[in-house]
Amino acid sequence: MSKIKPAPLPSGSTLGGYRLLRHLSSGGFGVVYLAQDAEGQQVAIKEYLPSSLVTRAPGELLPQVPPEKLSLYRLGLKSFFEEGRSLAQIAHPAVVSVLNFFRENETVYMVMNYLEGATLQDFIVTARELKQPKVFRESTIRSLFDEVLRGLRIVHQHKMLHLDIKPANIFITDDDKAVLIDFGAAREVLSKEGNFIRPMYTPGFAAPEMYRRDSSMGPWTDIYAIGACIYACMQGYPPSEAPQRNDKDRIAQALTKLRGVYSDSLIEIVEWCMALDPLSRPQSVFALQKALSREGERRYTKLSVSEKMRLQLMKSDAKKPAAQAPAGAKPQ
Repeated sequence: MSKIKPAPLPSGSTLGGYRLLRHLSSGGFGVVYLAQDAEGQQVAIKEYLPSSLVTRAPGELLPQVPPEKLSLYRLGLKSFFEEGRSLAQIAHPAVVSVLNFFRENETVYMVMNYLEGATLQDFIVTARELKQPKVFRESTIRSLFDEVLRGLRIVHQHKMLHLDIKPANIFITDDDKAVLIDFGAAREVLSKEGNFIRPMYTPGFAAPEMYRRDSSMGPWTDIYAIGACIYACMQGYPPSEAPQRNDKDRIAQALTKLRGVYSDSLIEIVEWCMALDPLSRPQSVFALQKALSREGERRYTKLSVSEKMRLQLMKSDAKKPAAQAPAGAKPQ
């Protein structure tokens, strides 16, 4: 029998000067509400409420933490608070805006701009159901992740890591902007310090080093997840979980089947990002951006027969000797 999740706060509650309009979602680490500030603007408020550590009955305000879990709860709380403080210093359209963060009800709340749209995961599921040869066009994938990487580069420049990049945490707004949401610092702290039976990671998107307590993480850890997200956009499904890949790696075989559907360049980028050895991946977002935006590699779709013929004719013409230009003629 699955553990009952802590109950969300009732709609109409007042919290740090904000009025809760309704409960939006609940995850393993928190609850998100739609709220209204004093000026009547809508915001999203995330409450630190890890379901593995706390309980809360309907109608109650304070989370109940068993004494043996209190130190771990406080450790995650501190990480969540520090994450809010760091994100509040970042102003970039591709990174969720943290407007405020405060302590109340013996937990922490993070106030963010309210986004309207859908997650990349929603788009992948919809596109997958159409059963087309390509889940997304290559041009769409390249432009989308160019935008995501611009935001991630700023995050890394602020000495932060996202640590939970996956299609469900890439939000596509109604005006077609990509935004990184739901950072995973608190999740990472609890995963490393807690003695949980099951890892707290989304299978397929967490880098191998996230499963080992003694390994160091860096930009290359988020880059693995970016590669896994691009893979999901190409295949329609997430890649194999990292521990399974250590036993039998089917990623290269799966990507080989996509040759001709997507460019060799894009396939090689995914393989590079998803290398099991962290040192074999791009070591910075900048290095990945350069590879993803190479103009000469942008052959996005499989060429039709007529396109191949036109290219062949152009090549043939290029091999013919150029006509001698009259002396003194200006180049056109």
